[in-house]
Amino acid sequence: MLHHLLSPGYLIDKVGLFGLFAIVFAETGLLIGFFLPGDSLLVTAGVLSSHGKHSVNVHFNIVAVVLGCLIAAIAGAEVGYLIGRTTGPTLFSRPRSRLFKPDNVTRAQGYFEHYGNRTIVMARFIPVVRTFANPVAGVSGMTARAFTIYNVAGGLAWVLIATLGGYYIGNSVRDIYLIPGVIILSFIPIVVEVLRNRRHAN
Repeated sequence: MLHHLLSPGYLIDKVGLFGLFAIVFAETGLLIGFFLPGDSLLVTAGVLSSHGKHSVNVHFNIVAVVLGCLIAAIAGAEVGYLIGRTTGPTLFSRPRSRLFKPDNVTRAQGYFEHYGNRTIVMARFIPVVRTFANPVAGVSGMTARAFTIYNVAGGLAWVLIATLGGYYIGNSVRDIYLIPGVIILSFIPIVVEVLRNRRHAN
């Protein structure tokens, strides 16, 4: 069942366009949404908006996909920021559970210490950090104005690159393995991040 929930094609086929927006919102705004496949969902949505042949019997309007995902991504991040502002340092002392790992918060904090406010833009392309960077920004005292500026910039870059990239691929490649290939490509940021952490740990 879990592998179905993590499959972009399966999720989009079951929840539709507004379900896609809800997932993007949850992944970027709610602490329990860190496991959702945001990158591959956006790319797959772009593919399903193209005129090429694909294995999922769903078709979207690319303008609706881009606008809806952009609003969901920006709004979700703002909610995450507000969670950090309201919970404060208690976010770092929450007990470990199946849906919450303090290590994820510490990891996002490490990015802030190294990159500062730019983390909000960079985190959009890093799974898990994308979810926890927003509340950490609220905890760290980043002003609402500064957060919104970086949030909009990061949201625009993430949504446009992923969805329009998928749209271009969908129009250029005609293969039943297109969406599986997109899913594999979407895991590249995860692999890069794992290798980066291992390098810094040694």
